[in-house]
Amino acid sequence: MESDVIVVGGGVVGLTTAVTLAERGLRVRVWSQDEVTDTTSAVAGALWWPYRIEPEEAAGAWALTSLRVYGELAADPERTGVRWVSGVHADTVLDGLGSWAREVPGLRQLAPDEVPGPYDAGLAARLPLIDMPVHLAWLRGRFETAGGVFERRAVSGFGEAAAAAPVVVDCTGLSARELVPDPGLRPVRGQLVLVENPGIEEWFTSADAGSSRTTYFFPQPGRLVLGGTAEEDDERTEPDPATAAAIVARCARVRPEIAGARVLGHRVGLRPARSGGVRIEAVPLPGGGRLVHHYGHGGAGVTVAWGCAERAAELVEG
Repeated sequence: MESDVIVVGGGVVGLTTAVTLAERGLRVRVWSQDEVTDTTSAVAGALWWPYRIEPEEAAGAWALTSLRVYGELAADPERTGVRWVSGVHADTVLDGLGSWAREVPGLRQLAPDEVPGPYDAGLAARLPLIDMPVHLAWLRGRFETAGGVFERRAVSGFGEAAAAAPVVVDCTGLSARELVPDPGLRPVRGQLVLVENPGIEEWFTSADAGSSRTTYFFPQPGRLVLGGTAEEDDERTEPDPATAAAIVARCARVRPEIAGARVLGHRVGLRPARSGGVRIEAVPLPGGGRLVHHYGHGGAGVTVAWGCAERAAELVEG
């Protein structure tokens, strides 16, 4: 197959970008080292919310574009993995959020006695919650329906892809640290615990300011996802038992029934954070080709995926 574009990377950012390009009529191939359900994206919680992502103004706009798309996809949750779910962001106030928050329907500041657990402030919201293994498989299917081709293929440099297509899109996440190379990329380790759901229907989050600890739980089909951590420059990919026990204990302070829930498994992912924020930029390649860098989304790749894909597509077609 002759290709107009090769997207390198098969996580949520790469697949969403590939879908966007293929549905614009371009001939697109995805080269991914891993199956979609084995990528870092598959580990994500994943609640729509602009979390630790820069630049703030652009990220807010990308997030709102994605919110509109997820709202449409939530009409068919079994296929797309996207559902509307209510919950609480503890230790969060409306006045502390960016301008994007004014365009999110239904955000409501809670009175102190409405906030669960040991917190005195919080924000109620109804947001898209994405079952990532289901969603990634659906994205791949949508991409292939649009004529795209998904290939398992590792690369040692972008020249390999440039020899096969005039435009290459770099959605390699943390691997861009070596491939570009970009020393501004760093891992932010996230550890999760999966437990049987004891009947919890709403999500909850709290980010401990100035700490590598976070507290959250997300009700996903067949499991409750507990988190978490945000450990910068920590590249361990094996679960730590002490960390797992601490995660369960923090979540149980909010919902005591979590303490007795049977553990189903553990997950670890390395979020690709970048000094200076997300990079979406086109650079020339030898021979007249174009390389579009599209990485550095940290833990908010799901939240901004569709908005960022639109921006990357503009550079591809530019």
